[in-house]
Amino acid sequence: MTSNLFINNVKRLVQMHAEGLLGGEVMPEDALLGVVPTDEMANVLTLGMSLNYQRNSYTLWQSIAQAYLDDRSRWIFHPHAASSSDLGDLRNTLLQYRVALQPNRHPDIWQRVAKGIAQSSPSGDVLGMIAAVQSDIATLKSIMQGTRKSEFPYLSGPKIFNYWLYVMESYAGVGWKSRELITVAPDTHILKATVKLGLCTSDVLSGTADDRQAVAEAWERALTGSGLAPIDVHTPLWLWSRAGFPALSGTEEMVR
Repeated sequence: MTSNLFINNVKRLVQMHAEGLLGGEVMPEDALLGVVPTDEMANVLTLGMSLNYQRNSYTLWQSIAQAYLDDRSRWIFHPHAASSSDLGDLRNTLLQYRVALQPNRHPDIWQRVAKGIAQSSPSGDVLGMIAAVQSDIATLKSIMQGTRKSEFPYLSGPKIFNYWLYVMESYAGVGWKSRELITVAPDTHILKATVKLGLCTSDVLSGTADDRQAVAEAWERALTGSGLAPIDVHTPLWLWSRAGFPALSGTEEMVR
């Protein structure tokens, strides 16, 4: 497949998503819309995303929305409060709404991430942490995936980290510098869609860390000069795979 045809297929896929032709118009994080106010969305998204690993995303975010709606449990989404709380109290609250499923590991991760946020921000919250690095993705990446990686378990992983950057932009209104640095978050659906489009061979479907890195880098190379950032194609690819790969009508040639 020529590069021009590949880019045309990708742009058609993005267009189909914009036209609502891929189904799944309701994304997991949409559960927060109308529930969490804009000024608190960054905290809720970040702490919630820290447990979005090997979970049903729709169920997780519904649980988070229910926990936020309860005035008695809303404190868990305030990084300073969560970081300084009694771990037993935090555990009980997270388990009550099934935000946490593992009674030891999940509350520990939540509190560690809350501490990492509070200690990175003059205001003790996520927006303050982002402001402290002037919304620079490269600087934030060097902190969360480098010098202070241990403070951001799960969230520092390349898949969740890049998807977190995307949802912060999409739901919390964060304007990132160098947003082209946000790669696709190569979960199983992204791997399958990447192979379907012919960008990578089926070898990457084994889903190792190297495979996921190779897919992310392949998208960066493929979209250079196209006017699209890699993260722009993440949701269309994800939904296309979930929908069973409907034909990309309107392209010069159907994908394999």
